[in-house]
Amino acid sequence: MKNIALIDDDFIEKNTDFPTLISKLKEGFSSTSIEVPMRHHHDFPNPKEQMDSTLLLMPAWNPSKEAGVKIVTVSPNNGVYNLPSIQGTYLYLDAHKGTIKAILSAKSLTAKRTAAASALASSYLSRKNSSSLLMIGTGALSVNLILAHASVRPIKKVYVWGRSLEKAKDICEQLSNEEFSISPIENIADVISEVDIISSATLSKTPLVLGSFLKTGQHVDLVGAYKKDMREADDEVLKKSSVFIDTYQGGLKESGDIVIPLKNGVINENDIKADLFELCTNKKQGRLNNQEITYFKSVGHALEDLAAASYYYKIFKND
Repeated sequence: MKNIALIDDDFIEKNTDFPTLISKLKEGFSSTSIEVPMRHHHDFPNPKEQMDSTLLLMPAWNPSKEAGVKIVTVSPNNGVYNLPSIQGTYLYLDAHKGTIKAILSAKSLTAKRTAAASALASSYLSRKNSSSLLMIGTGALSVNLILAHASVRPIKKVYVWGRSLEKAKDICEQLSNEEFSISPIENIADVISEVDIISSATLSKTPLVLGSFLKTGQHVDLVGAYKKDMREADDEVLKKSSVFIDTYQGGLKESGDIVIPLKNGVINENDIKADLFELCTNKKQGRLNNQEITYFKSVGHALEDLAAASYYYKIFKND
């Protein structure tokens, strides 16, 4: 165990350069050698909270080089205990000999790679001159999503909405020294029609992004709603948008933002324009014009974890 690197949240927080991490994810999605089986997704009863918790196992490997698996639990009611809903650990392995190279905290690893994936998608899907962003949600992902999006687009103005205005204010305070201005808002409807990018990371079961408010040229980035009965955007958003997902493997099966509209016939699989593999290998195009509304749904992918773990491990070894 003495040769295993222990990489904690603090190290990850202090050693993240989003442009570089985004580039690493792009390399991963462009690779033909990384193998990613369907992740294990198990809901299990949590009687004390009267709602289910979730266990996720997310493996990936690059044969004879590197491998890894993320073990995550999601407990939606953890906010009551002042704890993040997502808890987890990542095991980074030598894929040749099977030894453990590092154990990484999955909290920051997940937040960083998820935000980087959204920004990677935005680099293909949002307008290049996008200068304003609405962040819906005040969880662990919100700060990272704001910073990641701002690393690929010239963001000058950010608005933050959460069910708690105090939490929205706290996010704004954390980012008060950034180059963009940032303000908390009480109502999504007040600004949603004005911004270039809408990013949402919540556990909502009812849509928060409504198509009736969308304008031409916007980009919608949906990161939350990880279960089949959760939704962050309504049917009208899909009807107005060109739809993209992170991967067909998980994107078509895991989140209500895609599963429910597919089931109800609002969209069919052929309506989905591309996933990140197709965008990063230039097999398919992203945004076609400045009038198009683009819609990106992310459910997460183990390739992102492996790429991020490799990124942080190399920094740790060279530190």
